[in-house]
Parts: sequence; structure tokens; C-alpha cells
Amino acid sequence: MSEAPPSTTAISVAPVRFSPGRVWTLAYATMTQLMRMKILPFLLLFCALVAAMGVGFSTINPEQQLSQFKTMSLGVLQIFSIVFGIVATALLLPKDLEDRTLYTILSKPVPRFDYLLGKLLGVLMLIASGLVIIDAVLSLILWLQQSMLFNAAVAQLRTERQDTPEVIAQMREIVARQGLTWNLHWAVWAIFLKAAVVTTVALLLSCIASSTLFTIVIAFCITIIGHGHAMIREFVLQPNLGSTSTRVATFLLAAICPDLAQFDVVDSVANGEIVPWAAVYEMTGITALYITVYLFVTHLVFVEKEL
Repeated sequence: MSEAPPSTTAISVAPVRFSPGRVWTLAYATMTQLMRMKILPFLLLFCALVAAMGVGFSTINPEQQLSQFKTMSLGVLQIFSIVFGIVATALLLPKDLEDRTLYTILSKPVPRFDYLLGKLLGVLMLIASGLVIIDAVLSLILWLQQSMLFNAAVAQLRTERQDTPEVIAQMREIVARQGLTWNLHWAVWAIFLKAAVVTTVALLLSCIASSTLFTIVIAFCITIIGHGHAMIREFVLQPNLGSTSTRVATFLLAAICPDLAQFDVVDSVANGEIVPWAAVYEMTGITALYITVYLFVTHLVFVEKEL
């Protein structure tokens, strides 16, 4: 009596879909991983530095003192967010490969896009948390400075017998314009948007390169080039300047590197200028476009990457 042949029915495996909960879990784990890298002490050191700067200026008038404080503190904040975004992102993928955490995650199974998005969100969430803390510190220091400088200016006017209502009102307007306004928060938001774009670029480079140092160096080079985007465009559009190959290479460089100069509102805020809502919307939309494009390319590279 012959036996029946074994069943050859194929087993279909359903594709793993995108899961916001899975991305959030990866993002939270990334934040925890970065916190264990002793990032928080640098944040606290920055806050102490800002507090020291708040009382360390000795300028001619309250307007200059408040403007100088905002320029220096926002400039340091911008450097902090960009450096942290690049270095932290460049270390994540090699660290996961070294600890074999990446193989454990992807064998769950977890889609590679979820992994990339979770890592990116983890870095951006930590940057955003740090910026919120520092923004609160800046706001408190600026508000205290604003009150002290106005009182000191009024006392000086009384000493010189120039404390007329018109002069005091003018002084109050100057101090209020350079003091704590929503422009400070928009400047911090612009700094976060710039850091988000640079962080996404660093994530793409970390998937392409095999060296952490190479990723960091190239990411910083792209950041520098991104701030000179306007000069690159002027060079490309100028007639009879440079060879065709040079102009093509310059155009490709401008197309690859993000235009980071669009997020530079620190000088305007330091000068007491108002940041319009249209500029905030434009910066936010451009950031979303940059992140979408770079993250899409990163996913294409990471899918083909042999681990």
C-alpha cells in the first residue's frame, strides 16, 4: 500500500507593516541609550555657561547688553544642537552593530524603515528636550536681565535728572523690544529645525560610510557648505565664470547639500526684529521636505546594506 506524498503547500508570510508603537519604542530606547552616553552633563554645563554669560556682560546700554546676550547664547545653542545631532547619530548605527543590538531588533522582525525612523526620532526628541530646557533657562535669565537693566537705566536717568515720562517710555520700549519676546522661542525653533535636517543627513551618511569619523567629518563639511548655499547659487548663475565641469559639479553640490541659511534668524532676533509667521511656516515646511527626502534615500541605502 503506497503512502500519500507529503504536502508541498507553500507557507505565505505576511509583510510586516509600519507600526507607530514600534517606532515610539525604538525612539524611547534610543533616548535612553544616548542618556547613558553621558549627554546630560554637557547640557547642564551649557546651562551654567549661559547663566554666567547673563551676568558677565559690561556694555554701554541695556539694548546692547540684551542683544549681545541673545547673540552669544543662541549661537552657542546652535553649535550645541548641531554637534550633538551629528555625533550622536554617527555613533548609533556602529554602536548597535558592535553590541549586535541591530541583529536582535531586525530579527523580531522589525522593518528597517521603522528602525531608521525610531533612531532619528530618538535623537530629535532628545535634542528637542534639551532645547526646551535651555529655552526656559534663557527666558528666565532674559526676563531677569530685562527688569534689572530697565530699573538701572531709570535710576541713572533720575540721577542725571532726565527721567521725563517720554524718555522713560522710550527706554521701556527699547528694553521690551530686546527683552523676552516670542522671537526668542522662534529662534530656538529654527535652531531645532536646522539640527533636525543636519541629523537626518548624518543618518544617511552613517548608512553609507563604514567609519564613524568619516561620517562626522563629512556631515560637518555638508553643514558648512549648507550655510554658503547662496554663494554657490550665485557662482552657478554667473555667466562666463568657470568651466562647464566646475559649474556642473557646483550645481550637484548645491542640489545634494541642504540650504541651511534659510534657518538663520538668530541675528534678526538679536537685533530685535520680528520673525513673521510666514517665515516660521516656510522653515517648518522646508524642514519636513528635507527630512522626507533624506529619510527616503536613507531607507533605500539601508535596505541594500549588508549587515
